Amino acid sequence: QVQLVESGGGLVQPGGSLRLSCAASGSIFSINAMGWYRQAPGKQRELVAAIPSGGSINYADSVEGRFTISRDNAKKTTYLQMNSLKPEDAAVYYCNANIKTKSWGPYDEYWGQGAQVTVSS
Repeated sequence: QVQLVESGGGLVQPGGSLRLSCAASGSIFSINAMGWYRQAPGKQRELVAAIPSGGSINYADSVEGRFTISRDNAKKTTYLQMNSLKPEDAAVYYCNANIKTKSWGPYDEYWGQGAQVTVSS
């Protein structure tokens, strides 16, 4: 059983900062890519940022230069530092990870429960 548990959401004023965390737990052999998606009311879920186990980090154009994704492999945790937040960044943010639970198995996709981010004065 694998779980992704997010924390760090909340209410912030425009221009403010928040840091989201997502910790993976359970029967984990290895983690490949980890990432953050978001979904605002009435909109489709969209990729915010993704960080592979190796290779280059990918950001959505709308957050480039304001958000930073990172990961701590020892803690099986990914972080999303969000600076200069705008009202249009308000959404439910979901953690995503590709996880292998057995050495011979495939990578399966897992999702966190979501963290609400509200940007309002």
